[in-house]
Amino acid sequence: MTDAPESSAGNSPEPTESDDSAEPTAFETTRRDGVVRLRRAGVEWLSSGADGGRWKTGSAYNLTVPDGWPRTDLETYVDDRLERAGFDERGPALLTGVDVGDARGARCGSVTAIVTAGLSNPAVLPMDPQGGALPDDDLQSASEPGDPVGTVNVLVGTTRSLSDGALANLLTVAAEAKAATLLETTGFPGTTSDAIIVGHDPAGERSEFSGTATAVGAATRACVRDALLEALRAHYAGSETGVPRSIEAAKYGLSTDVAANVFDPD
Repeated sequence: MTDAPESSAGNSPEPTESDDSAEPTAFETTRRDGVVRLRRAGVEWLSSGADGGRWKTGSAYNLTVPDGWPRTDLETYVDDRLERAGFDERGPALLTGVDVGDARGARCGSVTAIVTAGLSNPAVLPMDPQGGALPDDDLQSASEPGDPVGTVNVLVGTTRSLSDGALANLLTVAAEAKAATLLETTGFPGTTSDAIIVGHDPAGERSEFSGTATAVGAATRACVRDALLEALRAHYAGSETGVPRSIEAAKYGLSTDVAANVFDPD
């Protein structure tokens, strides 16, 4: 895999018009040796991945793991992969069975997003659950260790400076955009192993909110939607199997059929 060209460039109380033009100093992207990086100096990230939480570093990553890859010491594994790919800055990282050669990016306003998408392990949430059991506590996905599975991984960065609540909310905005796009195009809201990283620039223009009625929230929705659509096309172009037509047709599919006990709070 060769380098891809490098490029640079909370809820709102009142609706705000989305800025549909790229800001002059966007995030850089680099892809090589099974790793894709989203970078901007001085960023604070929030990750839902295995080594997640908050990070203060310039780079966030998405890594392809090989078929038959056994789960192991993730921190050491990521460190080794980044070093072999020539990335000397540690940062939050997501793992996927999808080739990052199929990753696609999008820019809108202050936001840059990179997405990879595979749906061999879709998860559905029926609105009329027929009854079932919760998964085992130790079950990390619907497949056994080493089995190749899909994942929808999303990296999002904004040049805006966000409040703590707005950064956390941006992750939910990205997740909602991912689910809405997948439901419309595949019938599934996601997979058993999806993950998202969002980042902001503390030195950028301040935004106290990141909801869907704000410029940063609307730009995030547009970027995630458009990058995800193109990532799906890239991943399944020429595929003999394609996106599963139902949860039953998916080898590693999962349906949450257990019903919760509903109550009226005191």
